[in-house]
Amino acid sequence: MNLLHHVVPPPGPIRRLVSSSFARSVGHGILLSVSVLFFLRSVGIPAAQVGLGLTIAALVGMLASIPAGHAADVLGARNTATFFVVLQGVLIFTYALVGSFPAFVVASCLVVLAEASSSASRGALVAKVVPAGERVAARAFMRSTNNLGVSIGAVAGGVALHFDTRPVYLGMLFLSGVLYVGAGLVYLTFPQVPGVAKPAEGPRLPVLRDKPFVVISLLNTVLMMNAGILTVGVPIWITERTAAPTWTFSAMLVLNTAMVILFQVRVSKGADDVVGGARALQRCGVALAACCAVFALAAGRAPWLAVGILIVGAVVHVLGELLCAAGGWALAYELAPEHAIGQYQGLFATTEQLSAAITPALVTALVIGFGWPGWLVLGGLMLAAGAVVPAVARWGLRTRERYGVVAVEPVAPSPAAT
Repeated sequence: MNLLHHVVPPPGPIRRLVSSSFARSVGHGILLSVSVLFFLRSVGIPAAQVGLGLTIAALVGMLASIPAGHAADVLGARNTATFFVVLQGVLIFTYALVGSFPAFVVASCLVVLAEASSSASRGALVAKVVPAGERVAARAFMRSTNNLGVSIGAVAGGVALHFDTRPVYLGMLFLSGVLYVGAGLVYLTFPQVPGVAKPAEGPRLPVLRDKPFVVISLLNTVLMMNAGILTVGVPIWITERTAAPTWTFSAMLVLNTAMVILFQVRVSKGADDVVGGARALQRCGVALAACCAVFALAAGRAPWLAVGILIVGAVVHVLGELLCAAGGWALAYELAPEHAIGQYQGLFATTEQLSAAITPALVTALVIGFGWPGWLVLGGLMLAAGAVVPAVARWGLRTRERYGVVAVEPVAPSPAAT
């Protein structure tokens, strides 16, 4: 029951946000598990073209987050978030119409544009319907539920892969789209959120002029590489440089998912303001540096010892991942002016997308190109990024009035990271 308390929020706005998040994440899990094979096996698009199309879509999607966040600020977060989530569901239906590579690229770009836009506007909606001190907790509940939902969706998609027929693929894509539409409509249960007028003087997109916040976002880009460390670096390391069996990676993913579901809310406590957020990202850097060092130790060990080392590394890694999420949410909300919360959420979403784009090549080059020293370089990068966050956050606080933030608490001197 105590564990359930950290997964299911009490009745109220956060529970409704979590309900929507759960439906959307189940749909996302289905989409992740069946879409690529649908285009490969049912539509007949070559694998290289599928990869190219998805890369193009990812790059295009990076252009949408800040404008979508701005739209949420001006037009109101509730209706904007509803529109983009429902739109993504409808666009998923268009996958059934794809019959060529150009059509695949167009459909993929539209879906990813809607997804990136919904991410920024959903972040703005949280800020509008949840009190300031509870926003990080709300995002923690949502992330915990996301992991559960994606897992359920992936299992459902696995059933479709077993049958491997076009009607079953189409049925699963339809179900995914319906879940997205339903998730978006849940937002209509919230009161209308009016747009916030920006100051008469000042730039249209102030987030791009906010140098401290841009730097924090770039540091977040580095720390967000934790996702690629696990999903790209670790499986390559296991197969190329260790004697651990390949199933070790699956065990690490299951462990990661379970720990996020059970502990994201708990770890996020205390990271609900600038002080806590900066401290969380500092400690995140320490944890990620430590996990890189642990992963490096697995090379050249006996199989059973390599498995044990990798599992220990996975536990340390997920701690860094949880701290990264919590700290990023806190700073993205607490340093943003009321009239531009959506823009600030959009910039953070963009840096996360940038991290996802650059991490595979960088991690592969370091880990495979240099072996265990590459892990140490990667860990040093994580440690350095986390270490400077508190100083940059203090810089940001000194300039908040310039960007329309009335009062934000100061960042205490950085404690020794633990």
